[in-house]
Amino acid sequence: MKSPRLGVNIDHVATIRNARGENYPSPLRAAILAKKYGANSLTVHLREDRRHIREQDLKDIKKKIKIPLNLEIAPTNEMVRISLKYKPEYVCIVPEKRKEITTEGGLNLKKKSILIKKIINKLKRKNIRTSLFIEPNIADIKIAKKINTDCVEIHTGKFCNLHNKKKNTKKEFMRIKKSVKLANQIGLEVHAGHGITFSSAKILSKIQGIKEFNIGHFLIGESIFEGLGKTIKKFKRILHKWNYSVLVLI
Repeated sequence: MKSPRLGVNIDHVATIRNARGENYPSPLRAAILAKKYGANSLTVHLREDRRHIREQDLKDIKKKIKIPLNLEIAPTNEMVRISLKYKPEYVCIVPEKRKEITTEGGLNLKKKSILIKKIINKLKRKNIRTSLFIEPNIADIKIAKKINTDCVEIHTGKFCNLHNKKKNTKKEFMRIKKSVKLANQIGLEVHAGHGITFSSAKILSKIQGIKEFNIGHFLIGESIFEGLGKTIKKFKRILHKWNYSVLVLI
């Protein structure tokens, strides 16, 4: 069994750039280096308020980087139009609130399944694979399958917050594990992301069936001190080592 893929989210390179209104540091340069050092895919979130990634960044990265691009979008007409224009390999639909600092949880599929199904159909007609950012629960996995998405990305934020605070993570870990197992059984590809650090990656990568980990904020932050290449390579080693150790035990 292959080790999980590493998707590198470069949003916060743009956050630093935009803090001063300059044209540096360059998200495109970060994308080029991420590919060089082993990223299997890139993630960018084009938010409605453009607080970090801008449409020009998306255009440049899609044109010049030849590894899969995962575009995170809110379920709006504007974002669907942009997705159809640039045709990334993946579109991950996420909830979005203007006042939030970062994405605060998964999609409410019970409430928005009809809208999201329409968006999925539009994207798939243009051969764009779709992913839904959801909480680790059985009900959402079943709805995701019903509305015909290709993938789900499990929101790992609650687990990571508990882990960082050295609180009991067993219940949340099992929620994630059960959700991943069901998704695999019914034919959904599973990704995971939000709040992942070196230490939480070691634990989460023990869960069989997660095909890709999308990691951004911690990875970019750690890169300030250790460099982007070294940080990416360390995550790659973690995902390979801990996934392999499970296989050996089996």
